Amino acid sequence: MRYDLAIIGAGWAGFNAAKKAQVAGLKVALIEKDLIGGTCLNRGCIPTKVLLQSAKVCNLSKKAKNFGITISEAKVNFLEIQARKDKIISQLRQGMEFLLKGVDVIQAEAKIVGEHTLETGGKIIEAEHILIASGSKPIELTGFKFDGKKILTSDDILNLKEIPKSLLIIGGGVIGCEFATLFSSLGSEVTIAEKLPQLLPSEEPEVAKKLELALKKKGIKVNTNIDAASINVDNYSCILVCVGRRPEEKISVDDFLRTATPSIYAAGDCIGKLMLAHYAAYQGEMVIENILHPNSAKKYSSANVPSCIFTDPEVASVGLKESEAKNNGFDIKINKFDFLASGMARILDETEGFIKIITDKRTDKILGASIIGPRATELIGIFTLALSSELTAAQIKNTIFAHPTLSETIHDALK
Repeated sequence: MRYDLAIIGAGWAGFNAAKKAQVAGLKVALIEKDLIGGTCLNRGCIPTKVLLQSAKVCNLSKKAKNFGITISEAKVNFLEIQARKDKIISQLRQGMEFLLKGVDVIQAEAKIVGEHTLETGGKIIEAEHILIASGSKPIELTGFKFDGKKILTSDDILNLKEIPKSLLIIGGGVIGCEFATLFSSLGSEVTIAEKLPQLLPSEEPEVAKKLELALKKKGIKVNTNIDAASINVDNYSCILVCVGRRPEEKISVDDFLRTATPSIYAAGDCIGKLMLAHYAAYQGEMVIENILHPNSAKKYSSANVPSCIFTDPEVASVGLKESEAKNNGFDIKINKFDFLASGMARILDETEGFIKIITDKRTDKILGASIIGPRATELIGIFTLALSSELTAAQIKNTIFAHPTLSETIHDALK
């Protein structure tokens, strides 16, 4: 069989590439050895956020009296929570499969055996172009061999049948902090152990400190500057090791996402850059653009990629942090706004956190923003658009935002 494009991996990079290529009229084969949707749908973004929403409802029920509502004590049925998660994943996967109509989906492993040749499912297929989107997997930490029972990956913990009495989370990054929020809300005694001086090492220090204080208020024990090897693991029911992910197969690419072989591209987690589903989708679609328009091929960029962390409170950022802006030679101005002063935040009873905006004094252009607080993961979209469009602070300040909303806090921060 001869194709215009063969894609290895049906995660967010491969799926979005296949869909865009098929719409453009290319004959596409999408090869996936496991499930459509990859890590994001099956073991990452979607299942964790489904579980976190249940945790949020549980937390909201506990403070119902703040809204003048009296309800009986909330009871957590973890099996029903898990069943809801599985149902949503199944529904979304069916939707993705529907959107792949016109694409030849092959469930098998694949091996590249030539510039235009793959072996898959015992057959040889030919393709003018090949896209590798093979994804990533959790990193195993020395001394903590995954066993799927007590020492768990972020994949394993999603399939627990009961809430652990005590949970040690090794790694205070995005995954660790999200799972700490989740299981603490559902009743686990949670401890985070982070080797570096702060949680969320890639975020602003003041944001990380604010989150640390918020987690401690919830009863989560947070230990930074600690080596996991020094911890007595016998004190915990389960241990979640989440110190990062690594590519299934590390693929090197140029600025146009091409490998050393011109007909073969790579996108998503397998290239070892920012491991984010939305960034993978962007790369997958860019590969198709470059295949369709080789004479005007575009370089991919890691600038203006939003980071979203679904803790409680939420954390999000885009663009340069304060230290990065200074190191790049910008003379900066910083604007901040505390959610305590937001009418909508008080209505929601979610006043913890702030917005921090960094602008270039010379041009008034926004360089970056960080948010910790209610709906931070939604609000960051405004700054992502502002950065991509090179908007100035004045242009946002002169925009009319609806009242009362959380988005108007961005306007207020710049006033």
